[in-house]
Amino acid sequence: MNYTPNDLQNLTFKKNIMGYNEDEVNEVLDRIIEDYNSYIRENLEIKDKLAVLNEGLQHYKTIEESLQNALIVAQQTGEEIKKNSYSKAENIIKEAEVKAQKILNDANQEVLKIKIEYEEMRKKLYAFKAKAESLILSQLEILKQLNDDE
Repeated sequence: MNYTPNDLQNLTFKKNIMGYNEDEVNEVLDRIIEDYNSYIRENLEIKDKLAVLNEGLQHYKTIEESLQNALIVAQQTGEEIKKNSYSKAENIIKEAEVKAQKILNDANQEVLKIKIEYEEMRKKLYAFKAKAESLILSQLEILKQLNDDE
């Protein structure tokens, strides 16, 4: 079961005469809540970075479309101008495509990096959850043994 920070804050344990140290359990819960909130913030930051990168990518696609439209307008001019400017336009387009491709490659690499970081954080979160669950289960087992010993 995935706990939200509120779930963890509202979590209570049964007490008995030979019970556990409530301060220690509360300290553990506070650390779990703090870590969990940290993971949530980091996840949101990664999503924000991804959104910014996607906006940048769209900007460069718009630039590429503008360059393609400029080529169409240039092709509609007179035959004489077309002969003189064709070579220049072709070079501009090639340079723009190279730049656009570089920008796209850089953006894709950044997106991949963020996805990898996100996946690592997700794995760390699952590992943390498993450790927390194991700790809680072991504490419950100790309580059970203490109850059985009575």
